[in-house]
Amino acid sequence: MTNDPHRPHYHFLPPANWLNDPNGLIQWKGQYHLFYQYNPKGAYHEKIHWGHAISHDLVHWEHLPIALVPTPDGPDVEGCWSGCAVNDNGLPTLVYTAIYPQTVCLATSSDDLLTWQKPAENPVIDGPPAEISDQTGGHFRDPFVWRDGVRWLMVIGSKLEGKGGLVLLYESHDLRTWSYLHPLLEGDVNQTEPFWTGTMWECPNLIDFGRKQVILISSQATPTDHLFAFYFTGEFREDRFTVENQEILVPTDYFYAPQVMRLDDGRVIMFGWVREGRSAQAAIESGWNGMMSLPLECSLVPNGKMGLSPARELQTLRGKHIHFENVEPNTQLDSVQGQALEIIAQFEPEPGAVFGLKVRCSPDGQEETRVIFHDGQLFIDREHTSLNPDMKRNVYHLPVEIGEKLSVHIFLDHSIVEVFVNDQSYLVSRIYPSRSDSLGVGIFAEGHVKIPSLDIWEMKSIWE
Repeated sequence: MTNDPHRPHYHFLPPANWLNDPNGLIQWKGQYHLFYQYNPKGAYHEKIHWGHAISHDLVHWEHLPIALVPTPDGPDVEGCWSGCAVNDNGLPTLVYTAIYPQTVCLATSSDDLLTWQKPAENPVIDGPPAEISDQTGGHFRDPFVWRDGVRWLMVIGSKLEGKGGLVLLYESHDLRTWSYLHPLLEGDVNQTEPFWTGTMWECPNLIDFGRKQVILISSQATPTDHLFAFYFTGEFREDRFTVENQEILVPTDYFYAPQVMRLDDGRVIMFGWVREGRSAQAAIESGWNGMMSLPLECSLVPNGKMGLSPARELQTLRGKHIHFENVEPNTQLDSVQGQALEIIAQFEPEPGAVFGLKVRCSPDGQEETRVIFHDGQLFIDREHTSLNPDMKRNVYHLPVEIGEKLSVHIFLDHSIVEVFVNDQSYLVSRIYPSRSDSLGVGIFAEGHVKIPSLDIWEMKSIWE
């Protein structure tokens, strides 16, 4: 797969096969650990294990042995699904989902997270609370655990059939005996404003920003098969959450199941599963399926929304640098070509202007992907991204504040494009150009736009 033109070089993914949700994000003795949903048998979803990797800088990764394997005749015989990692007074502990039926299990490590043992008590929660069990359809997964004083708290995803998604709250003093408290949040399948929240809530996370808290949710929106992440901002006090704001996190089908961890320096870092934008058969034939997003720094911005920006550690991947000043609009940058680039552009648009950047452009313009700003929206336009008819081409858009100045930060890595606006807003999409010469970069504009500066770096591989 080294020569696969679509395989990223500076995004994390396993050596081969299937990857989905990030799991068990934790900083342990100065090292960062990333676990993830993994199928070692092929590039498709089946009998999920936990893959494992370690990093000293959030950017360069080393693959470690598989952490969790389904145990024959155990509660997780059909798969070890999503969960989290915690430090239990010096004992690394994974809290995860076993399936068919969906229950909560533990695993602990005595050798600094290299190997894992499952206690005899598994499962430590044997399914949804009795009072609502018959209404959930058995959906009960993705525990997220944190310490609250002398106790542990857990949120876990569920649903009420015909009513909407659920986040349930539990408490424990030893991670093994859990008491159900109550639903922390309930969805409504009839709600359409500010957006429909779907039918099943997965992968809940609680992020503490001090005065305010955020509950992050990944939604399965059946029967449309739409997957997306959203969040509630508000206050978590006395085991209750008061909602103040509700927002889509990343308005795309490609970013799902994000998980966060708090670093020793206080930052909150998020990874999300970036899904494929090609057919399942194309992914299977390629031998790999799915990747992680870049490490994202999370913050609360003044308007009450959650901001996402690229982790500062990514700057260590910068290679050859080209700087432009006062760039003319509608310019093809002949001195720049690449499929693994970082681009920072400063725009000063006048009202009504339509402008942006083109990447992965073929010399004759038959293939190109456009990052467009117009009328308060960011668009990633894939209409001409590939001559291959197998690739998806729908356009994703994100509301952004287009003022007198706009900072656009793009990370291009073969088949993935991630765009940050003003170091707050974030959008991601997948592209699969068919031509080996689709490497160009350009600027375009309709209306009056100044481009005072443009910086482009070639990006190094994280495996070097």
